[in-house]
Amino acid sequence: MQEEHIARINELARIARERALTPNELAEREQLRAAYLDNFRKNFRSTIENTVVKYPDGSRESLIDACKRKNARPTDEG
Repeated sequence: MQEEHIARINELARIARERALTPNELAEREQLRAAYLDNFRKNFRSTIENTVVKYPDGSRESLIDACKRKNARPTDEG
């Protein structure tokens, strides 16, 4: 997300504390927030997909595969 968009989100937040936003400003704020969250989710997913778990024996596995394997194990509780 561009710095200008983040600056505009912050500007709209400051304006909202001082007065009610106009319908156009509300729509703009929602659009900018949605774009910000979409970008955040994409970056977070990329980080998770590129994270590797390194085990004491030196083997490596992607975090996603490690979680799938861990969740597939039978538990001792049942």
